[in-house]
Amino acid sequence: MVKLNRVDEAVVATLKSVGKGLTLAEIARKSGEPEKKVFKSLRKLFENEMIDCENRQYKLISS
Repeated sequence: MVKLNRVDEAVVATLKSVGKGLTLAEIARKSGEPEKKVFKSLRKLFENEMIDCENRQYKLISS
């Protein structure tokens, strides 16, 4: 299991609450985090197969 930091947790919580795919800008706006930090978090979550990306929309992978 990958260790999540505060920004990772904010991104995951944002995606969970919406329940649909969001763009980087939408995630940053809804989570209140800077886009640069959200991008790094999305990359980490994607590499650990926690999220999926399709047409620049990120969503959680159902476990």
